[in-house]
Amino acid sequence: MMIPFNQPPVTGDEPYYMQKAIENGKLSGDGPFTKECQTWMEKVFHCPKAYLTPSCTHALEMAAMLAGIQPGDEVIMPSYTFVSTANAFVLQGAVIVFVDIRPDTMNIDETQIESAITEKTKAIVPVHYAGVACDMDTILSIAARYKLKVIEDAAQGVMSTYKGQALGTLGDYGCYSFHDTKNYTSGEGGALLLKDKAAQEQAEIIREKGTNRSKFLRGQVDKYTWVDVGSSYLPGELNAAYLYAQFQHADAINNARLKAWNTYYEELRSLEETKDIELPVVPSGCEHNAHMFYIKTQNIEERTALVEWLKKDEIMPAFHYVPLHSSEAGRKFSRFHGKDRFTTQESERLLRLPMYYGLNQENIKETTKRIRSFYKC
Repeated sequence: MMIPFNQPPVTGDEPYYMQKAIENGKLSGDGPFTKECQTWMEKVFHCPKAYLTPSCTHALEMAAMLAGIQPGDEVIMPSYTFVSTANAFVLQGAVIVFVDIRPDTMNIDETQIESAITEKTKAIVPVHYAGVACDMDTILSIAARYKLKVIEDAAQGVMSTYKGQALGTLGDYGCYSFHDTKNYTSGEGGALLLKDKAAQEQAEIIREKGTNRSKFLRGQVDKYTWVDVGSSYLPGELNAAYLYAQFQHADAINNARLKAWNTYYEELRSLEETKDIELPVVPSGCEHNAHMFYIKTQNIEERTALVEWLKKDEIMPAFHYVPLHSSEAGRKFSRFHGKDRFTTQESERLLRLPMYYGLNQENIKETTKRIRSFYKC
């Protein structure tokens, strides 16, 4: 039986809530289920304000506008990330400044940030890879000294924490993804979390196509009109209803994924002890959400051979990002500060194993058995 790399999570309650959305007669943005999802996030993550968006890409774009990014501004981030992390700021005319990653967590190397700062730097964008937090104490301290905005790309970090605080709530803005590869999904979806409630009014304008429609709906103005730059950043109610069903099972999904992650780790620990592979690192103070389980091989050639070995038994692993600074657009819109010691090297070694809600122990043990057989252990 094939073991796929990913399957979108399904709790069984999604059709019920989607039918309720249809019965409500409100399928466009900011309906009852959108508001329920936002309230749930604000309560669970202790966040002053959360806005559901059609994608994490859109959340990042909103954050870039709220941060006041202008043409020629510089934004610091890792190159080992999805294109949306950079593209959201390029759309505002920014120059992306990449710095190296840490080989243990694959997160931005916080020790490389300060030397990359110039008079044009306006923001730092930490990416919480695999739902494991960056060193936010150091990053926030640097940002405070230089008066920089911190925009967390927590696309993979829903339900993860750093020293007890939810990822996405530590910086000025936090961005979540609810794509169908994520722990919780609405098919396509995302959220923007605001630390400063004072930014709420501007966020509403941006999200409502640059209009003051939100004020109109609350009865604060007698008509709405175009007041600033914005776009269409409202999700549909069917997507929100699907997501709300998953939020009702958030702990069950999280616990099931953590159980799967821990089984992988225990089953493959012997291969790390013999130095055949490396396993993920979760630093002290970080509670992760088992978004992914990856291993690192010795080099790209070994990774390629292992992929083919697993696929022979219909086990479908996947590698991850090709560093953005090596791409055509990366060369056009960015520069890499300092030396690329780990970004490319570590990305070529990393292999993601099947991980999703519903992945059973038998599938995990079959996968790890095949990996051990590759290394003849």
